[in-house]
Amino acid sequence: MFTGIVTDIGRIRTVEPRGDTRFVIETVYDPDTIAMGASIACSGCCLTVVDKGRDGVQNWFAVDASQETLNCTILGDWRAGTPVNLERALKVGDELGGHIVSGHVDGVGVITGIATEGDSRRFSFNIPKELAKFVAPKGSITLNGTSLTVNEVSGTSFGVNIIPHTQQVTLWGFAKTGDRINVEIDVLARYVARLNEED
Repeated sequence: MFTGIVTDIGRIRTVEPRGDTRFVIETVYDPDTIAMGASIACSGCCLTVVDKGRDGVQNWFAVDASQETLNCTILGDWRAGTPVNLERALKVGDELGGHIVSGHVDGVGVITGIATEGDSRRFSFNIPKELAKFVAPKGSITLNGTSLTVNEVSGTSFGVNIIPHTQQVTLWGFAKTGDRINVEIDVLARYVARLNEED
C-alpha cells in the first residue's frame, strides 16, 4: 500500500530481458533498509525487490516485471537512463499525505496538453474509456505514482494542476505532451461504481 507521495526520482540502470524483464534501478534509498521481497512503487507500479546493493556511493535495487505488466503499463517503454518516480511501501503509523494507492496500474493514459497557470502547470490527459467513469472533479487519481486532484472532466479527458514543489521532486518537471503515463483510479471510486452496479 502507498500514498502517492513520491520520495525519490530513481533512474533505470539496466534492462535485462529474461523469462521476465529485470530492471535495475538507481536510487537514494539505503539498500540496508530495503528488505528482499519489499514492495516499491515504480512510477505507480508496485514491484517486488529481488536484489539490491551499493556500487561505491550509488545505491540500487532490482525488480522483475512480467510480460503482462509490460503490456498493461508504461514499463515496456523503459530504457537505460529512464527516470522513475519511486515510493516505498506505507508503514503502520506513517502519515497518509496523499490517498490510498495500491500500486496496481489500471491502464495507460497520454498527456494531451500542458499550460502555465500561475506558478503551476495545468496538465490535460486522455485515458481509456473504461477508466473515465471512475474520474470525478475534485476526486483523487494516481498518475505515474503521484497522488493528484482532478480539476475537471470531459468524456475521456481530464485536467490537473501540478504545483512547483511537485514538479521539482517528481518526474512532472520533465513531462511533455505526448508522454504515456501509468494511471491508477481511486479505490473509493471503484467501490462506489461497483455498489451502483448492484442497485
